[in-house]
Amino acid sequence: MGTPTIVNMHEAKTKLSELGRRVWEGEEIVIARAREPNLDLLPHRPRRQDRTPGRWAQRIWIADDFDETDPETVAAFERAHEDRE
Repeated sequence: MGTPTIVNMHEAKTKLSELGRRVWEGEEIVIARAREPNLDLLPHRPRRQDRTPGRWAQRIWIADDFDETDPETVAAFERAHEDRE
């Protein structure tokens, strides 16, 4: 992305369609008021759909022992930790 194009508020009002097209083509446009950046002109992006709790209910299964660690794995980590000391 390069340097944004800065246009004043009056120019933005009179050339809004053209500026909109340019934004959709990838140009960065900043609208200034009294020579100070005031607004960024951006293309509209649809909002993401809100999350719905429970949407995956009955589709995903998690084992009862999911968060239990196998004793052999624990022992292997303990041995590795002891070897570092």
